[in-house]
Amino acid sequence: MSASSFPASSTLAIVLAAGLGTRMKSNRPKVMHEVGGLPLVGHVLKAVEAADVGRAAVVIGPDMDDLAKLVGDISSSATCHVQEERLGTAHAVRAAEAAYRDTPDHVLVLLGDAPLVSPETIRRVKTRLEDGVDIVVLGFEAADPFGYGRLVKEGDRLVAIREERDASNPEKAITLCNSGIMAFRGEHFSDLVNAIGNDNAKGEYYLTDAIEIAHARGLRLETETAPEWEVQGINTRGQLAAVEAVFQKLCREQAMASGVSLIAPETVFFSHDTRLAPDVTVEPNVVFATGVTVESGARIRAFSHLEGAHVARGATVGPYARLRPGARIGETAHIGNFVEIKNATIETGAKVNHLSYIGDARVGAKANVGAGTITCNYDGFLKHHTDIGAGAFIGSNATLVAPVSIGDGAYTAAGSVITKDVAADALALGRARQSEKPGRAAEIRARLAKEKQARQKG
Repeated sequence: MSASSFPASSTLAIVLAAGLGTRMKSNRPKVMHEVGGLPLVGHVLKAVEAADVGRAAVVIGPDMDDLAKLVGDISSSATCHVQEERLGTAHAVRAAEAAYRDTPDHVLVLLGDAPLVSPETIRRVKTRLEDGVDIVVLGFEAADPFGYGRLVKEGDRLVAIREERDASNPEKAITLCNSGIMAFRGEHFSDLVNAIGNDNAKGEYYLTDAIEIAHARGLRLETETAPEWEVQGINTRGQLAAVEAVFQKLCREQAMASGVSLIAPETVFFSHDTRLAPDVTVEPNVVFATGVTVESGARIRAFSHLEGAHVARGATVGPYARLRPGARIGETAHIGNFVEIKNATIETGAKVNHLSYIGDARVGAKANVGAGTITCNYDGFLKHHTDIGAGAFIGSNATLVAPVSIGDGAYTAAGSVITKDVAADALALGRARQSEKPGRAAEIRARLAKEKQARQKG
């Protein structure tokens, strides 16, 4: 592909993601750790896509096949490039040379361990390039700038990025710091990266050196800013937890702003893809794992855990309910306390109110499932389906041994073990007949008392 075949304002994002999880005491690549149920690099790739950046090149380390697969699963337009040796950020960028060899209009360099960067910020940086700036460095006003590279400016022009160890006292007083995110006009990018040397204590190639090189060439260098929390990187478990806390705070604020009622917002936890409609009410201590959608008017009661589930309008879930992947709760349905639903559809107006497990099943509209009912869906090798018809009534403590079908309007007696299909409007009993032995309880107590006395004497 030639440079001229790129669409107007073609943009490439290079995402640096080769870091190990050494300081996290982890065997996984750092960017595979999660915030909001999504790996760190996934957040960055989603922001890149939402900002209408055409392509992404992710730089990974050797032996990171799992990360390469993850990148492919998240973004079909992203490619992976291996940095065989870790010799600095400019060296990492060079590993992706195949992605920028044809000179896209703009090149953005982002960090795979800074998951909170927003599409809006990426767009603002890109817009500055479109307005004629040659290099844009994203900075932030640091509450405590110690340890960060300072952005040294003359008027509006950026002239250098000065690391803490090299900064003069006046430069150390600068609070505008380098986030590590940079953007380049494509026509200058390759030459600048190739001009960076490694004449430093570590013998590494630092992308920040491109600033002084570009300034010496008379290029136009400027800064854009973002809040400090948005560009926070992650190197330790503590920083991972801190970013998770920011992510959750943002999700809660966004949910409430969109019309969701959170009774105790600080106790509710979201995933990156949680979808709650206006007029949903969420009680305290609820966890939304990945893949959850809740429609308007539904209520999620306290201490419930939802994952891979869809809750329709007006339904009630909980308290203390667990919805596992494949749970589909119909309109105005009730899922009560200590009920677990897995890969099952609970249709409109149906009730499963207490102490039940419903797995690999359908519960028909307005059916009632009594307390303690379980579907026996697994035989040790395969999963089997239970079908409960509309308006059926399942008595308490029923055991439904799948595969089995309960017809519309059928009844099953309390305590029954149901192993065969039940016809519509039939009553099924699957329990032993009760019998009574007069005086037998007293005889048993007397016998046991004698045995106990004999053991004590012996």
